[in-house]
Amino acid sequence: MSSPYHKEEHPIHERIDDLMLRDDDPDSTGDDRGRTASSVRDIASRIPESLSAIGRDISRTIEKAMSAKDDYVVAVKVSPDAQDKLEQLVQAGVFRSRAEAAGFLIEEGIKTQSALFERVKGKLAEIERLKAELRGLVAQKTP
Repeated sequence: MSSPYHKEEHPIHERIDDLMLRDDDPDSTGDDRGRTASSVRDIASRIPESLSAIGRDISRTIEKAMSAKDDYVVAVKVSPDAQDKLEQLVQAGVFRSRAEAAGFLIEEGIKTQSALFERVKGKLAEIERLKAELRGLVAQKTP
């Protein structure tokens, strides 16, 4: 029975990490442990380099987006999910505002869909040609 004057003692359990190699493991030999430890150290040593490369890529992309001139302001409606994603980018410090984040994502979307925009450009040129043709027909009919 416990009371404020008598505390129960709880046994202290050693926390076992998945990457930790235990000396008392009967299934592993010294050679296996050495190779495993070496592999884990090799992988762990590459993590900072990989993170640095990712960070540099993100920084370059953000700098490029932020250096672009903001010539136009466009009001858009977005879904609650899109709003959450924009807010996450702002909270993470990637962008200063949701508008900045949205502008960046729009630019990236336009780049990704370049083939679509080429088709649209071609269709618009065709539409303009047809309009000019119709204007020519109307001009011939009027005295």
